[in-house]
Amino acid sequence: MLRARQRMVSHYQAQLYGDMAAVSDAIEDLDGPDDPEAIWDGAAAEIRAALRLTRRTADTELGVALELRERLPHLFEAFESGMVDVRRARTILRGTAHLDTHVARRVVTQVLDRAPQLTTGQLKAALARLCIDVDPADAKTRFDHAVAGRRIVAELSEDGTAQLSGLDLPPDRVAAITAHINRLAKSLRRDGESRSMDQLRADVYLDLLEGHHRRGNNTRNGGIELRVDLQTLTRLSEEPGELAGYGPVIADIARQITEQQTHGTPWRFVVTDPATGMPVTHGITRRRPTATQQRHVNAHHQTCVFPGCCMTATNCDLDHRIPWAHSRTTRTTDLAPGCRHDHIRIRHRHGWTYQPLPGGDWLWTSRLGHQYTTSGRSP
Repeated sequence: MLRARQRMVSHYQAQLYGDMAAVSDAIEDLDGPDDPEAIWDGAAAEIRAALRLTRRTADTELGVALELRERLPHLFEAFESGMVDVRRARTILRGTAHLDTHVARRVVTQVLDRAPQLTTGQLKAALARLCIDVDPADAKTRFDHAVAGRRIVAELSEDGTAQLSGLDLPPDRVAAITAHINRLAKSLRRDGESRSMDQLRADVYLDLLEGHHRRGNNTRNGGIELRVDLQTLTRLSEEPGELAGYGPVIADIARQITEQQTHGTPWRFVVTDPATGMPVTHGITRRRPTATQQRHVNAHHQTCVFPGCCMTATNCDLDHRIPWAHSRTTRTTDLAPGCRHDHIRIRHRHGWTYQPLPGGDWLWTSRLGHQYTTSGRSP
């Protein structure tokens, strides 16, 4: 019954917008089509008076009505049939407002069948990804323009408190900052602490901005997750990445996160096959490997991988084949066990290098140019 009533509400809501568009038609019939601004003003005035709306609200509602009927007719049909409700219809309108009409209709066609099964948040994320897919260059231009307008807004609330907001900020930095605030807030949850997590986060936020650095457990647990396909990383595609908790991010941001350490915050990343969506590799943009990564490397190599060394892998360092200072990532494919002597003295101080070979072996090259093949397996 609840769903049936919602469909009826959606049907009548769509018809109401159809009536608003019809008012615009009636004004155009009276005045002719030569002055769109006059037609708009006349129609908005009729709607404003009939429904007792403010001038701004009447303008907004008329805009929705005409967008539905003229720009996105398939959306209007789905709305009138009760397939989507007013919340989803408005989400789709906002999510495609920056696209030209032809592209917007193509995006709506792709998302409309899924829209009833998605929350408005999920629908917004799906639209954002589709918009990036259909025109990556436009998405990059809009991102750059928005970030150029980043700003801080402070305003009083009705309760006498205040809001302090940062607008149009880079999503990777926001995610990193939010994770940092969460870590600091969690470190303050000691016996006797009466503040809620929301209150702790707010207090940490204010303290940091005022320059008061809190002491406490600042262990970087978990990090932030990004999913991105292999073609995007190799610059063969501009497919967006997926930033956990935030939604799609343009390809440039996805590449930056996986290529470098971002403001001291660890990032977990999953690289996927573009054909299947399945993971092909993963890593974390922090220096120290995770316990899972250590187990993975030790399972593949029983001993130090330097020629002739028999030190067990569990007693070795995990060496970054590509120096962490250059890659800013820690991946199992770039890690190998090296005893402290061979890792520090031979590898780093004397400059020996090595690279993986098919089948799990390693090819070492000495400072004098000699090469040796090792396996890291017990003799």
